[in-house]
Amino acid sequence: MDLSFEKCTVKDLEKLVEISKSTFINAFEKDNNSTDFNTYLNISFNTKKIKSELLNPNSNFYFTYFKNELIAYFKLNENEAQTEQYHKNTIELERIYVLNKFQGKQFGKHILLEIIKISKTKQVSVLWLGVWEKNTAAIRFYKRFGFDKFDTHFYYIGNDKQTDWLMKLNLI
Repeated sequence: MDLSFEKCTVKDLEKLVEISKSTFINAFEKDNNSTDFNTYLNISFNTKKIKSELLNPNSNFYFTYFKNELIAYFKLNENEAQTEQYHKNTIELERIYVLNKFQGKQFGKHILLEIIKISKTKQVSVLWLGVWEKNTAAIRFYKRFGFDKFDTHFYYIGNDKQTDWLMKLNLI
């Protein structure tokens, strides 16, 4: 598959904000209260917030290109940038989103394989993530790669308290 990956920098800020918003809207808007959803979207995906995450040396965003066309992005967190602190030798996959028109074409599989490769290069023992308990397609996807549920945590979309499954893949 003709995929390439590029680590994002501040010069990518506008493009990153745009793809972050559009993929999140496509994935979850229909399943959430519009007021709560828009509140979350405006807080989590505004330019200032994304820029601060880009400037954090423990958070890394990557664009995924197919034949030089941007199709997806993902975000990895290390050390104190992780949303939960379980063990020092872990990396968190906080976001992985594929643009709507490229879904269902096996890109997610190849992107996750790249994420696993990056994680192994960093010599971490565990790659983990949080996935909304109602996102059964994503849960099935991660299980196919050997991720197992190990805990839950709450996640807020506006005032709506939701539950994420925490899933991990042992890399060692």
